[in-house]
Amino acid sequence: MPSLKPLRDRLANHGFSFELTYKGEGMGNMSGGLSKGMDYTHEVRIAMLFDLGKLTKWKPLDGWFLHGIVMNREGRQVGWDHVGERNVLLTEVWSIHGPAAARLADLYVEKSFLDKRININLGRIALTHTYSTSVLLCTFMTMCSAPMAIREPAGWSVYPKTSWGGTFRIRPTRDLILRTGVYRIGPKAVDNTGWAWGSEPYTGIQTPVELTWEPFFGERKLPGHYKIGYGHDTSPYADMIGIVPPAFAGSVQKHKEKPRDTFYIETDQMVYRSHGQHQMAGGYVLAGFIHNTPSNSTFSNEFYFGASLLGIIPGRPFDRFGVMYSYYQLSPRTTYGQQLRQWAGMSMGAYVNAPQTHSAILEAYYGIPIVPGLVVTPEFEYMMRPGETSVIPNAVLAGLKVISAL
Repeated sequence: MPSLKPLRDRLANHGFSFELTYKGEGMGNMSGGLSKGMDYTHEVRIAMLFDLGKLTKWKPLDGWFLHGIVMNREGRQVGWDHVGERNVLLTEVWSIHGPAAARLADLYVEKSFLDKRININLGRIALTHTYSTSVLLCTFMTMCSAPMAIREPAGWSVYPKTSWGGTFRIRPTRDLILRTGVYRIGPKAVDNTGWAWGSEPYTGIQTPVELTWEPFFGERKLPGHYKIGYGHDTSPYADMIGIVPPAFAGSVQKHKEKPRDTFYIETDQMVYRSHGQHQMAGGYVLAGFIHNTPSNSTFSNEFYFGASLLGIIPGRPFDRFGVMYSYYQLSPRTTYGQQLRQWAGMSMGAYVNAPQTHSAILEAYYGIPIVPGLVVTPEFEYMMRPGETSVIPNAVLAGLKVISAL
């Protein structure tokens, strides 16, 4: 907000910067699914940056920064209440960890070396703020801050859940970036506030690595981002087959608990430039594929493709239109276990009405900047095979996202 600029400048000169953000999402199911109805959810957060050199005036801390995020989330998930979808989140913001007036999310120190060719982050970090993410993905409700097959596993801590650890980033050339790190992993549902560091359990170690190529093409220097990533989580994960009915116990064996691996490829490429030289000043096409260890992961595969286009309506140069198709395949062991229980006349599991296989979502949005710091975005979603079965009718949803930043 321009009126705050003098205050921001004074604080920044003394080593403190901040951003206060409100994000509200209302999404209603208009047709199909379980029932017609609407849910609302919001996030209020303050992101803080402390320049430790300026604050302390101590020479050894020059160039060291402390990042911190404190936030509040409230609301309900429309997919759970009205659509019948409990694996894929249909809105970005949701209070998955239960009520808490203030949650501590990221809290880490950062330092760059050799003219920013080397960078380190150490502390409590949400991995999906560092790996398998982008500004473009976060313009979509169902993709922020990373694709669902990345966000769902406990090994990829997703904001506001954070993990102790650190990332080392090196940029050997202008176009190449290599990130890798080590993080301690704990169950997602534990420590719903982020403050209880001493009592937070952990199950293993995540070691992600991501290589990014960032070329510029043509006379207009159209940027692209091409990522390949891998993560190994040493935590022991159970076979997704679940309970094996006694009638099949002699012929069907559960796999032993074992670690989980994730592999992903993500790409985006600007195809035209409009109104500026910055990274978002144009239209992009994007696509990605994620594969998890099939036997012990909720999602064995996910792929997506779409576009994010700036200024497609004459007279509205800064509006952004986005459209995305995403496909989600559940673990084949989940399907097999549910089939066994169905054949045995047992419950297939809570909220399961048939053996689950796959689902897909078509999402579209139109982002409208109203004034500096305020963006209003009408949203549309078409949920195919809610609950990953053909039992629940396909759902048509519409809603509104509002983002205001100070």
